[in-house]
Amino acid sequence: MNEKTIRLNENNVLKLSIETNDGKKTGEYLEFDLEDIGLPFRYEELLEKDKKNKQNLRNKILIIDKKQDFTKKGQILSNNEKEKMIALNDFFNKEIEVYNMFLGENGVQKLLNGRKIGWTTLQEIDDIIEKQIQPYLETNMKDITEMVKKKYGQAINKNKEQIEVIE
Repeated sequence: MNEKTIRLNENNVLKLSIETNDGKKTGEYLEFDLEDIGLPFRYEELLEKDKKNKQNLRNKILIIDKKQDFTKKGQILSNNEKEKMIALNDFFNKEIEVYNMFLGENGVQKLLNGRKIGWTTLQEIDDIIEKQIQPYLETNMKDITEMVKKKYGQAINKNKEQIEVIE
C-alpha cells in the first residue's frame, strides 16, 4: 500500500530563530501560532503573574528585613541574606514558569542559551517580547478582527436590521 502525505499549512506561524550576540544561530527557535486566539490572553496572563511575582518578592524581602539578623561563625551570608537568596531563587523559578507559559516549552531556557536567569536576563527577555513578538500580536489581532468582520459582518448587519425593524 502506498503511503500518502499530508502537508500542513503554517502560513500564520511566527517562527523566530535565536542567535547569539555575535550572530551565530543556536539552532533553537520560538514558535507562535498567530491565529491562536488564546495567545493574547496568555500574554496578558504573563504580565499579570509577573507583576504578582514581583510584589510577592517585595513582600517577602520586607518581612525578612524586619527580622533580627545574625551570622553564624564560619558562614559567608547572614541568616537574612540566606533567606533573601532563597526568596529570590523561588522568584526566578516562578518567573521561568510564567514566561514559558507564553513563550512555549523551554522558551526562557532557549533565550538564555546556557546563561543563568537573573534581573538583567529577565529584562532582556522582556525587551525581546516587547520589541520582537508583541508587534506581531497586535498586527495579527487587527487582522483577525478584520477577517471576522469580513466573513460575518453581513450576517451581523442583517441581524441588526432585523432587530431595528422589530423595535
